Amino acid sequence: MSFAAAAPAPAALGAVRRIGLALLARTPGPAACELSGLHNPWRYGASEREAWSLLALCEDADVVAALCAALGPDVVLWESEFYPTGRDYRRFVASGREGRYWPAAPLAGAVVLFALSGAPVALVAALDDVHAAADEADPYAPLFLARYMPATSFFDRDPQAPANRRCMEERLLTNYTERPLWLVAGRDRAGSDFVRGFATPVPRQTGRTIDPLIPPRRS
Repeated sequence: MSFAAAAPAPAALGAVRRIGLALLARTPGPAACELSGLHNPWRYGASEREAWSLLALCEDADVVAALCAALGPDVVLWESEFYPTGRDYRRFVASGREGRYWPAAPLAGAVVLFALSGAPVALVAALDDVHAAADEADPYAPLFLARYMPATSFFDRDPQAPANRRCMEERLLTNYTERPLWLVAGRDRAGSDFVRGFATPVPRQTGRTIDPLIPPRRS
């Protein structure tokens, strides 16, 4: 196998399984952009209780140890995402999209796949090995995934950077330039911005900032 297994704390994984299954059972179902970045308590519309549970799983000691073995001692968590089924993630990987939107320079990193059913094991795969890990995912079960990069790579927040432009064009309403970063191991080695993103976004509409306490003016 070209990936490693980690055994996250059962309580953390159990909480995420309950969150994921409840989220995916919503009617109507969530939009794709609503399934991204759910570990972030400062995400607009986030459930803080759910986000902190997801973040705890992403920072699990056994998971981080496996990441350090794959990426080195300095590791950054930058994204998470739910997939309705493992088959959906397989299609995402097969289409060459894993890594296509990563604002990491140089491009490097790993993904961790947390199954929402079956054995309490997480698969840790370097970016070059995600095809093998995706093939191991249960094609019919929901999947929670976290994305990490080595802290030796720079997290590029420039909206004009190629990866960010592709993301904004192909993954509507998903904007990585404002995402917060978590240093889960070691030190920042590339001068990435670890300040931006740790605040609740201000609601906006048609380019204007909206005061949530003042009703919009009717024309």
